[in-house]
Amino acid sequence: MKIKEIELFAINLPLIDPFIISYATYDSIQSIIVKMTTDDGIVGYGEAVPDEHITGETWESTFQVLKNHLAPAVIGLDPRQFEKLHDVMNHVVKPAPAAKAAIDIACFDIAGKSMNVPVYQLLGGRYHEKFPITHVLSIGEPKKMAEEAAQKMELGYTSFKMKVGTEVAKDVARIKAVRERVGQDIAIRVDVNQGWGNAATTLKALRGMKDLNIDWLEQPVEDNDIDGLVEIKAKSDITLMIDEGLRSERDMREVIAKRAADKANIKLMKCGGIYPAMKLAVMAEMAGIECQIGSMVESSVGSAAGFHVAFSKKIMGSVELTGPIKFSKDIGNLKYDIPFIQLNEKPGLGVDVDEAVLHELTAFSEKITG
Repeated sequence: MKIKEIELFAINLPLIDPFIISYATYDSIQSIIVKMTTDDGIVGYGEAVPDEHITGETWESTFQVLKNHLAPAVIGLDPRQFEKLHDVMNHVVKPAPAAKAAIDIACFDIAGKSMNVPVYQLLGGRYHEKFPITHVLSIGEPKKMAEEAAQKMELGYTSFKMKVGTEVAKDVARIKAVRERVGQDIAIRVDVNQGWGNAATTLKALRGMKDLNIDWLEQPVEDNDIDGLVEIKAKSDITLMIDEGLRSERDMREVIAKRAADKANIKLMKCGGIYPAMKLAVMAEMAGIECQIGSMVESSVGSAAGFHVAFSKKIMGSVELTGPIKFSKDIGNLKYDIPFIQLNEKPGLGVDVDEAVLHELTAFSEKITG
């Protein structure tokens, strides 16, 4: 089996509500869909959702890297040879993880379909039966965030991820408002997206949050400040998760060596796809660091890929792949049973792509053949 053709679709996925985090506001999500076809007619789909604030990749640059470098390099290769595929891609361009993730995911989709098994069967088999879904609260006024949380509780949600990262006093007020509204039994995870900058500011914020029963704190400092995480971890008893600071095996080695985090947020778009994500999960497991599969707000394609990784590994304690729930129009049909996600038994990613919607949302496209 060989990769015969790759089509690229640069699409805009419309959001129901703006997605607001510390460093950006999004009205839609820019994504690149890879449609890969083999010489025996099997079609697989992959996705890249780049974020210039995290990996340095833009929508436009990722499309060009795929078009001019990665796609031509993997044409003619066997899509089931994951180690070789990544070795080839790593020799062509570094690091470009979101672009590589799109190729990687499409190859896993094909491999699963060719063997008539779900992708998680290629990763060690299914371990988890279902995961609860955490609702993400975008940055807003305290009262508005609290009201949204109350509404989602009525739908069955039992955990919330609060986006903060502006001014400490305002952020603490947001967290207090939500905690007062939802009560003490609901899990609140606080995601700062690097917004507090350094350890000193973070420790000040933690003093204001000490009675708010926070489940964990995610990436409060700049992505390259591993030592800042070490200081916070040493001076507080709150569970600490690394996100933007974890992109590669090198990052994971440093986190493990310095005992810089209690939890690791692994995202396929940060590390290069399913295959590298599994390597990071194994490293974390050996060090006793619980993992989560997080999201760059992907469509059903990228979200399904993340779920297959999460469902196959015991060390995965949570998932935050809610992109399809946030879109007013999606290219795929990943099914959520709110407030849970349960994967189906279909081969590959288990997602059907609506070609009509794909073309409707496409801003520009390209076809690469051997």
